[in-house]
Amino acid sequence: MLRALSMTIVTLAAALISATSGSAQDRMRLAWAGVTPANGPVWVIQEKKLLQKLGVEPEIININTSPTVIQALLASEIDAASTSVTALTSGRLAGADIVMIVGVVPTFVQHIVSAANITAIQQLKGKTAGVNRLGSTSDLGLRLALRRMGIDPENELKIVATGDEPSRFAALSKGIIQFSIMAEPFVREAEKLGFRNLFDIVSLKIPFWWNGILTQESIVKSKRPLLLKLTRAMVEAIHFLKTDKEGAKAMFRKSFGISDPEGLERAYRDYVSVYPETPYPTPEGVKTMLDDLAPRNPKAAAADPKSFVDLSLVKEVEASGFIKQLYKK
Repeated sequence: MLRALSMTIVTLAAALISATSGSAQDRMRLAWAGVTPANGPVWVIQEKKLLQKLGVEPEIININTSPTVIQALLASEIDAASTSVTALTSGRLAGADIVMIVGVVPTFVQHIVSAANITAIQQLKGKTAGVNRLGSTSDLGLRLALRRMGIDPENELKIVATGDEPSRFAALSKGIIQFSIMAEPFVREAEKLGFRNLFDIVSLKIPFWWNGILTQESIVKSKRPLLLKLTRAMVEAIHFLKTDKEGAKAMFRKSFGISDPEGLERAYRDYVSVYPETPYPTPEGVKTMLDDLAPRNPKAAAADPKSFVDLSLVKEVEASGFIKQLYKK
């Protein structure tokens, strides 16, 4: 009887250890930064409980800035993050093993918004522009776009840090700046205040990962099944946004606190056109960032864009037939 009792205790202990291990493996901390439709898929995952359906209990966290997101990732406080290639390159060039596993927004989905009396791009010369922060994604997007249109942002105009969209509105209204870079639905809000939607940067199709899912290579190795579930959930969330227009706009309305139908329609139109069905984090969107850094950073000049991305998780999800099934191809 004593032997039987001992065996029972051993069996229960083994079961408890296994259950605890499984529970830990099925938990995920996912962070996102920035109230923008670029984070739409993460909002869908949270709202529709897509990870829970795959057996994962997520903790989805809003962190204000990308640098803080990277710090949390490197401290192993989170498993993955939804943020831009600027965070990816800054972390990896500093020696971290950060890698992008899902590509979400592969270009700049923003507009140049100006004072009403500016009617042409060439009139921006000699003016002052406002961006969120110098060195931020909005700063880079504006500079790259201006160069594509024949304007030298370093020598032919001035760029200053003015903060988020409401702060930029205020700076425009006071004449502190004459133009800025904004995404929908905020462009629509700017127009209602009398500013001009001067140019749609998405039309330039500049390869750049405005948003994607980042993690660490060590986490890919140690928690690959968990990250595969996240990849699958991201694919499903993107499908929802691309195919359920009213559901997507309702999600944006809730997240932005904006009810203007035209603004929501524009935000949907801009982003749904660039969300990829099969979200491979291709290296071209990293190369643009590295090329911009190269003149100032020898490490960026020598870096291989392919080392910043891991296509294997999306490839595995695609090979399973899941994406084809979703889109009924």
